[in-house]
Amino acid sequence: MRHLRKWLILSHRYLGIALGLVFVTWFASGIVMIYAGGMPQLSPELRRESLAPLDMSAVRLSAAEAAQRALVTDAPRTTMLTVLGRPAYRFGTRTVFADTGETLQPIDGPTARRLAARFIGVPESSIEFLHEVRRPDQWTLTLSRALPLLKFRAQDDAGTELYVSPRTAEVVLATTNRDRLLAWTGVIPHWLYFAPLRLNQPLWYAIVVYLSEIGVVMAVLGLVVGVIRFKPTRPFRFMASIPYAGWMKWHFVTGAVFGVFTLTWVFSGLLSMEPFAWTNATGLEFEREVMTGGPLEIARFPKAEPRAWAALAGDKVIKEVELARIQDEPYYVVRLGFDAKPVRRERLHQPYPITGRVEQDRLLVSATTLSVKHDVFSTESIIERLKAAAPDIPIVEQAVLTEYDSYYYSRLNQTPLPVVRVKFADPAETWAYVDPSMSQVLATVHRLNRVERWLYNGLHSLDFKFWYWSPAWDVGVILLCLGGLASSAIGTVMGFGRLWRGARSAMRWAPRGTPAGRAVREAAPPSPLERA
Repeated sequence: MRHLRKWLILSHRYLGIALGLVFVTWFASGIVMIYAGGMPQLSPELRRESLAPLDMSAVRLSAAEAAQRALVTDAPRTTMLTVLGRPAYRFGTRTVFADTGETLQPIDGPTARRLAARFIGVPESSIEFLHEVRRPDQWTLTLSRALPLLKFRAQDDAGTELYVSPRTAEVVLATTNRDRLLAWTGVIPHWLYFAPLRLNQPLWYAIVVYLSEIGVVMAVLGLVVGVIRFKPTRPFRFMASIPYAGWMKWHFVTGAVFGVFTLTWVFSGLLSMEPFAWTNATGLEFEREVMTGGPLEIARFPKAEPRAWAALAGDKVIKEVELARIQDEPYYVVRLGFDAKPVRRERLHQPYPITGRVEQDRLLVSATTLSVKHDVFSTESIIERLKAAAPDIPIVEQAVLTEYDSYYYSRLNQTPLPVVRVKFADPAETWAYVDPSMSQVLATVHRLNRVERWLYNGLHSLDFKFWYWSPAWDVGVILLCLGGLASSAIGTVMGFGRLWRGARSAMRWAPRGTPAGRAVREAAPPSPLERA
């Protein structure tokens, strides 16, 4: 038993020395991420605000005519917007001007510079070209498909850097000194999102998973050591029951109080990498065409009528129009201009994607009658389409939710409500969430997704309903992170102190003729006899 106890203590000690700084970094950066979110990105709201108003009176071609002139045969997503001051159709990543049918060619540096200046509202003279980005840098790790990009720096107080796509003639990312500082103190060290490492996906994945697995072992050992070393006194006094003094006692105390949280936190962080087969299981899935009725038919969208469109917009401006097929009918998804405010991103990871997002000043307009659809699509029509897609699978429950449940939710109310929830009796017990305003499947959540939701989001973000929407969550999570940070920092300092003392002791006892012995002798103060 004595040998086992010694083995447990030594294992925890040296694993702590190896991972101490990693845990300190994880806890400290986790606090930053609560408010800073993930990597800098251009939110849909800010992108829409940056778009120039769409002048329907300048549109000369219908979407079908523009696609025919540009020889576009497949258009999974088609939008109409202003590009370089002219109305244009965007078929996927290909842009065709709606006034002449010309295809947009990659823009040059001076044009990109003008776009960057217009984006932040400064003179062109204050925009400096830096270089062309052909390989993802620290801030474009998630924009590899948009490369190449032209990078500019603005001479403003915020230290803004902008990335312009020469292919789409748009600013795709803008970062400031503040954004970059928060990323370097938050998401980058937390996720080990250093560009040279992140670009090597297999190596990055292996390092994060192995560090997390070793961290789980270290935390378990720490809790076990705490139990076997705790010696209750009579009468019971907690501090007197701890067989340590000084900083070791405080490491014991913080580990006892915050150790379980540290264990669940590092284990749930491991689950975010989905290292196990069950975390990658699939349930019932629905293709996009289940709700659309088929691929987009751009021939069903007539050329714009300026007066009718002006009446639709009222006193607002049209920024972007998306062509959509919803329940077999053609619709325009019209996005109007509004005063966009910075929106904090949330839910940096979840075991299932939720694709919908609340949009301000959005109109759904029938392409046939050019009338606004104010009501939602009926629940019956949604259920009918889901049944047709899975005819052999019974539906056990259907409901219209006006409030979030435990698996479809948003702390900042960024996912749409109401939502239709449909539960299926398939082997995976899949639940589907459908947005009735757009007749769009937002998420499908099977049984193992729901388990992972509690094991990851529940243990990592502590997003339990009883406090998740109150300031108590901020206070509680920050206190827990500070406790874990204190325990990790104390252990790390003591661990490195022990290594230092061990190294000095080893060098002190080294033979005098060896390099180590000479180094110790030269560094040591002279003895009284030598001073005499």
